[in-house]
Amino acid sequence: MEKQSNKKINFKSLAMDALAVGSGTAIAAFSTASILKPNGLVMGGVTGTSILVEKMTGINYTYIYFALSICVLISTFFLLGKREALKIIVISLLFPPVLIFFSQRPFNFVEGDMMLAAIYFGIINGVGCGIILKRGFSFGGTDTIAKILHAKVFPFISLSQILLTIDTVVITASAFVFDRNVALYAILTQVIFMKTLDTVMFGAGNKLVKIEVISAHYDEISRYILKEIKRGVSMYDVVGAYTNESKTKVVTVCSPRDMILIKRFIAQLDSDVFVSVVPVSAVWGRGKGFEDLADEKGM
Repeated sequence: MEKQSNKKINFKSLAMDALAVGSGTAIAAFSTASILKPNGLVMGGVTGTSILVEKMTGINYTYIYFALSICVLISTFFLLGKREALKIIVISLLFPPVLIFFSQRPFNFVEGDMMLAAIYFGIINGVGCGIILKRGFSFGGTDTIAKILHAKVFPFISLSQILLTIDTVVITASAFVFDRNVALYAILTQVIFMKTLDTVMFGAGNKLVKIEVISAHYDEISRYILKEIKRGVSMYDVVGAYTNESKTKVVTVCSPRDMILIKRFIAQLDSDVFVSVVPVSAVWGRGKGFEDLADEKGM
């Protein structure tokens, strides 16, 4: 009886998931179809790739996006496994039809001003994607492609470096397919998008977070953080008051985006893990985003 009660469906959580996926998908699709595309702009990732391919082939970018999404989903299933595929299947199948719907009902939210279009697209698309990612769903875009490349081709290169390389290639290609200004606007759009995404997911004030992990797989987790995320790790011996068992706690300080990568890795590794995430207002020391105390010597 107890096992059955543990498997009860949480309808409130399902409703929140449905609301987040529905609203986030609509917002992201609207921003692409009504701001990005009508103003001749490009961004990184699958969306930017689809627009570039449309320019070269004449095939509508929404259908190209749909095809690429299905390809990524199938590749994920065969190369990374069923578990990874399940994480992206919802948005991979839902977003392209919604994008097609909005593209067939054009509404130019911003007209005749590429600067305003780049800014507003970055903000609105960042809000839509942030709502989806905050609920634990994934678009199955370049982040998934980066995972596949890292697992099968470039295990010696970190996920973040592969992801940055993919987006850089897409944006650079836009300079040749369109013109240099489009590529420069794409960089601006990407920066605003990333800042908005982080703000939606983690709030406006926190640039760093502290992650504390208690897991039997502490070796693999600490190794992943050190080698892939390239962040420092501390480990402590702790005792659980309830079980009176000795365990190892892994502690690191990182950016919100690094936290998402760590979360996804841990989710694949250990479903019984305990993770605590705390916002950090400031960190003094040597590291990405930290305040180096060596700079204080001259004051």
